[in-house]
Amino acid sequence: MASQSSRLVSLDAFRGATIAGMIMVNNPGTWEHVYPQLRHAAWHGWTFTDFIFPFFLWIVGVAMTFSFARRVEEGADTRKLLLHVVRRAAIIFALGLFLNGFPFGLIGDREFALATFRIPGVLQRIAICYLIVGALLLYTGVRAQVRWLVGLLAAYWLAMKLIPVPGYGAGVLEPMGNLVWFIDSKLLAGHTWVYAPAAGFDPEGVFSTIPAIGTALFGVLTGHWLRSGRPREELAGWMFVAGNCLLLLGAVLDMGLPINKNLWTSSYAIFMAGWALVCFGTMYWLMDVKKIQGWAKPFVVYGMNAIAIYVFAGILARLLYLFTVTTADGQVITWKDWMMQTIFFPIASPLNASLLFAICFVLVTYLVAWILWKNKIFIRV
Repeated sequence: MASQSSRLVSLDAFRGATIAGMIMVNNPGTWEHVYPQLRHAAWHGWTFTDFIFPFFLWIVGVAMTFSFARRVEEGADTRKLLLHVVRRAAIIFALGLFLNGFPFGLIGDREFALATFRIPGVLQRIAICYLIVGALLLYTGVRAQVRWLVGLLAAYWLAMKLIPVPGYGAGVLEPMGNLVWFIDSKLLAGHTWVYAPAAGFDPEGVFSTIPAIGTALFGVLTGHWLRSGRPREELAGWMFVAGNCLLLLGAVLDMGLPINKNLWTSSYAIFMAGWALVCFGTMYWLMDVKKIQGWAKPFVVYGMNAIAIYVFAGILARLLYLFTVTTADGQVITWKDWMMQTIFFPIASPLNASLLFAICFVLVTYLVAWILWKNKIFIRV
């Protein structure tokens, strides 16, 4: 299989745009005033925000295909590559745990308790998908990877529909009573997200990671296609075709198993893989086929240190809640509330003030990403 000789600038840009979107939707000025498209869908359905996480997992799959193929071609030992996958997955998982617990009760007046410490999270899910998909890449071929993809999505669908939950029965797809909720509430009792749609549920929980692995496998298969040696115009065209086919398939399957990010339903995995192909295909056609690249430079800068910037953003966001300031009338408020009251609310409506804060937050993190990029510092975790 021939590899493309030059780096895919579009993949770096797509990764950077995805991380920028993730940071923006995670950091509104206030959760009381957020545009609907900048929130996750309450349950069934999707918004702009629901595109972001599956896009990143899809990108992980594409990037792994290129990275592993290059190392194998250079003569790297498969066993050593697997150890690298295990080590990197462990580091990413540990970073997720760190963000969940930071600052561990050491700063501010927020208590920290292991009994209620959340175990799942975004980075934790990325780590698990990276580990399993990495092993599949190293020890199976393309056909086996297709079978794994279909098998995982089909098995998850059947399990959600057919396995009865004690006290609720089979096929329940409401926040409480579905199989994902039941498994999370039993295996992760006390360690799930406190703001989840139902107590004991976690949107990055154990069982719903199965179809998320499928999302990363969609990226792997795209990576194989991009490395096929075909002309780039042809690659771009077929990405649009495949993407639209997956969009149609996801919409049809939605009638049997609703598109749902919280459950990461099989229809959701397929539908979002379709959108990933369409969106990336557009960037690929513009940047790697037509060489129109200047407009995406900020996203490329972001994409070169994606996880490091995500971790930095998480720490910064928590610090803004932890430190306080006393106002002229004696009120003690967080730094974030102070900024909203003194800078953003006076110049815009509550919704737009909240959005402006999120945009400024992204620009601050971009400045850090730019400094790292300018100094050729690329933090690989």
